[in-house]
Amino acid sequence: MKISNNLVSVDQFNNQDVMAFIKLAQAFKNGKTVQLNKQAFAMNLFFEHSTRTHTSFEVAERRLGLDVIPFDPTTSSVTKGESLLDTLKTVQAIGVNLAVIRHPHDQYYLPLVDANLSLSLINAGDGSGQHPSQSLLDMLTIYEEFGHFDGLKIAIVGDLAHSRVARSNMELLTQLGAQVYFGGPEEWYNSDFAQYGEHRSIDDLVGEMDVMMLLRVQHERLAQASDQQFDTAAYHQQYGLTEERAAKMPKHAIIMHPAPVNRGVELASDLVEAPQSRIFQQMTNGVYIRMAMIANVLVHQGLLTAEQLEA
Repeated sequence: MKISNNLVSVDQFNNQDVMAFIKLAQAFKNGKTVQLNKQAFAMNLFFEHSTRTHTSFEVAERRLGLDVIPFDPTTSSVTKGESLLDTLKTVQAIGVNLAVIRHPHDQYYLPLVDANLSLSLINAGDGSGQHPSQSLLDMLTIYEEFGHFDGLKIAIVGDLAHSRVARSNMELLTQLGAQVYFGGPEEWYNSDFAQYGEHRSIDDLVGEMDVMMLLRVQHERLAQASDQQFDTAAYHQQYGLTEERAAKMPKHAIIMHPAPVNRGVELASDLVEAPQSRIFQQMTNGVYIRMAMIANVLVHQGLLTAEQLEA
């Protein structure tokens, strides 16, 4: 695994890197521990609401021995006009070693990376751009299920246009040898996705796929007029994974969703905890893959040795 100071996009990962993250995450899942060589501090700067990502990053940080410094964007100097870069320079000067950031702007991290900060940066989601930790935890979940990626048929269905999960996953899955397909409203399928896979109706997909990956409709990113006209029942019937559609899935196939789930919209409520569902397993895996990512940058910080990461 190449050690990096910043983990901001799946574009950074080759197949060997992905497998190294998976193997290290599995080692942590099986009880592996590491020991920091001195006290270190992490700060999670979330400018969008989050439950799973924010909490699992903090659990991962604490399990690795980091002290977590609270950050509330509503009471920070960002509200006074301070730039994100100056905020990071400030907390770096105070002694923070790792900043995990979620931000509504696509590629917010580019000027931060260009600034060559000494603290490490992990992208916890940028607008509709990238979500590397979610993508890696999805790869871990799929690998644990099938033991490989080559030739797997994986459908990503839902609000594609606004989904950083869809963009990150289609890149990594294609790179790893899976066949990617898309579903959902056709107006949310554009050239960004067409180069990775074809669009089909969900009824055409369910009988063939190894993985059905559902995405929620991101109402917070829809134009107000479109959001006001949105009909949840109609969407579910036309584009959602209903119980009737799920019954047509191959016996070995699994259901995935990055969550939060809008029950009865993209996914029938009873399917969330169905035997085929791996949704809560994805959440569990999120802690361990984030431990693997954090451990990687801690080696760059000199807080861990590369030998400690050997699975």
